[in-house]
Amino acid sequence: MKNIGRRNFLKKTSLSTASLYLAGAVGCSEKENNLSGGKYMGDFSASKLDTVRIALIGVGARGSGHAKQLASIEGTEIVAIADVYEDLVDRSVASCEVIGNERHAAIARYFGDENIWKKMLSEVKPDAVFISTNWKNHATMAIETMNQGAHAFVEVPIAVTLKEMWEIVDTSEQTQKHCMMMENVNYGREELLYLNLCRQGVIGEILHAEAAYIHELRFQMEEQERGTGSWRTHHYAERNGNLYPTHGLGPVAQYMNLGRGEDQFNTLVSFSSPARGRKAYAEKNYAADHKWNAQDYKGGDMNTSIVKTTLGKTVMIQWDETSPRPYSRHNLVQGTKGTLAGFPTRVALEGGIEGATDSHHRWAQGEQLDGLYQKHEHPMYKRLGALATKMGGHGGMDFMMLYRIVECLRSGSPLDQNIYEGCLWSAVAPLSEASVAQGGMPQKFPDFTRKQWKNTQPLNIISVSYTHLTLPTIYSV
Repeated sequence: MKNIGRRNFLKKTSLSTASLYLAGAVGCSEKENNLSGGKYMGDFSASKLDTVRIALIGVGARGSGHAKQLASIEGTEIVAIADVYEDLVDRSVASCEVIGNERHAAIARYFGDENIWKKMLSEVKPDAVFISTNWKNHATMAIETMNQGAHAFVEVPIAVTLKEMWEIVDTSEQTQKHCMMMENVNYGREELLYLNLCRQGVIGEILHAEAAYIHELRFQMEEQERGTGSWRTHHYAERNGNLYPTHGLGPVAQYMNLGRGEDQFNTLVSFSSPARGRKAYAEKNYAADHKWNAQDYKGGDMNTSIVKTTLGKTVMIQWDETSPRPYSRHNLVQGTKGTLAGFPTRVALEGGIEGATDSHHRWAQGEQLDGLYQKHEHPMYKRLGALATKMGGHGGMDFMMLYRIVECLRSGSPLDQNIYEGCLWSAVAPLSEASVAQGGMPQKFPDFTRKQWKNTQPLNIISVSYTHLTLPTIYSV
């Protein structure tokens, strides 16, 4: 969905580093000491929904995929779709109608106005709303969704500023509605295996992790009027920090039970390299008077941030969507008995791995990990992996995430990711901007739980089995 008032986005809502982190940081300690007036959402379970009535805001590249996959799951009804562009709405409505037959036969269409989504919420009154729009819109749309009585499911990041994150937390607690940031990478096969291995103590006590989003995406600059590049490029140009931390960070945070009873993020330091790649790309590919060559690119090509937890453990988080190098999320977790790492998937354990290695001095990878998968495969992947792979979406992780959301809403179970995790992981962006602007000075993480994280249960997904639910029929896509 096109961002709300793109000209206003540029003119009125400056995303300069200084304005962003100062606006977000002011009042955080005060917020921690003042309750929202609602109830804590750490282990929240909503009332069961036999049928989940779903609306979507934004059906471009990301939202259109969500629409098709949600429509394919039994127990859903797609009731409305909103986007600025009529052709995008029509495309997703048509795909849902074909997939769901009579279940999605009367989808309301909303398009043409940047605020049309508000009308949709008030008229349709859905149970759940899936938001896939410009990052700047996420907080506004999520807050209004909850105030209108629906659960909100938001693409990453959950918000841009700390102030927005506090407003989301307060609204969720006051309305008793879920607000989940849809971090799909937590549902990857490797990530689920590593979660299981960490919970079973295979690598001992976890001391350090490494997370990243390294993905060269300069081609998105071709999307100048519509599409991701039309708004995301301005974020890269106007902000300097780690703008997209959650794909790598979400999984390792759950491996380490951060914010869930055991430990919590404490402080962050951050440094960015010089900004070179976007300017060079613009000079090479566009005319001298093109708007991309008139842009002052402030964001460093590579950002490296280090987080220190309350127990003294460390997490390195890197972000680079500019440099020419292969894709990586690192996905490394170091324990006292061994190391799990990604890209490629590889494991080293003290004493070696039976049938693969004889010590921790050599990685086990490829077919050498077959025995480890057989013994420690995540139960959810055993149950849904083949189906998710068939349905697709980043190798199946998208479908598994959406399936789990529907399953939890229908069973009245806690979601796999709570509101506080979405805010905690997303807070890396504004905190890193503040640290970079101050020459790497440490930044304190807000405690969005207001000290209740110690009472929050670790993610129990590895032991959950909804035997009372039959596996929904999946309609052909």
